[in-house]
Amino acid sequence: MSAETRTRAARLTGRRVRQGASLASASLLLSVALTGCAGSAKAGSDAIQASGSTTVAPVASDAAEALKAKGLDITVATQGGSAGGISQLGAGQIDIALSSKPLSEEDRKTYPGTDFVPTQIGADAVGVIITREVADGGVKGLSKAQVAGLFEGKITNWKEVGGPDLPVFVYDKEPGRGTREVLDKFIYGEGEAPAPPKSANYAIVGGNLETRTKLKSTRGSIAPLSTGFIEGHPDLVAVPLDGVAPTLANVTSGKYPMTRPLFMITNGKPKGTVKQYIDYILSPEGQKLLPEHGYLTREQMGL
Repeated sequence: MSAETRTRAARLTGRRVRQGASLASASLLLSVALTGCAGSAKAGSDAIQASGSTTVAPVASDAAEALKAKGLDITVATQGGSAGGISQLGAGQIDIALSSKPLSEEDRKTYPGTDFVPTQIGADAVGVIITREVADGGVKGLSKAQVAGLFEGKITNWKEVGGPDLPVFVYDKEPGRGTREVLDKFIYGEGEAPAPPKSANYAIVGGNLETRTKLKSTRGSIAPLSTGFIEGHPDLVAVPLDGVAPTLANVTSGKYPMTRPLFMITNGKPKGTVKQYIDYILSPEGQKLLPEHGYLTREQMGL
């Protein structure tokens, strides 16, 4: 990938790489609270429990940490991704669902007793991420048809798309993850994605940290991943899609095809300490947290 594209990543993200223990140990759980996990919401308590998307969780965790000084007790977990957070909220187990995908009608039908109210806190660009070896070997971009062929297991060697003679290894997201829904929409529109290929070179991964680790440790690998998670990792590259790179201008204009909103979802309108928490993230101070993780603010998205 060219120096221009690497600069694009820096422009888009503007983030510092966070390698601290709170994220390194957070592939399954990011906890900034004092006690508890996303098991059951505490009726009548000021403690807040949020769970869901591994994309939204870093921002939610940073905000929770900032509010600890004001006495708020907040637990942020990543259990089951966006779909897991929505189902936990529907079951009354948590106060806030973290989601990198919009609510569906199926979500509302599944939990008719829950008044899902989404609050968009920002946005994120999802990239089709490949290894530096593959990019330097000739893969400077991919078409929609090529992306489909790779994830469907029809393209099995990078030389088929202008790259090195190296087997393709696909790391895909599990169903319900917001990242996978964005990829499916790009490839198939409103159509249904085919069943995963039966291949030894295909595996399902969960959160963003796990995905990044797998990409970095596997030659010839490819995966959908938030572009913010590869900043500071020059061995990974977000390729342009149909000739469009995920630059700030392309994302905010809607030209880049794989952009997703980031939500905090509540049962009913936020109130009390939950409202205080969400209001902080929506405030100028809280919005500064988004670029630190490679995400776009509400202002950048024109919200």
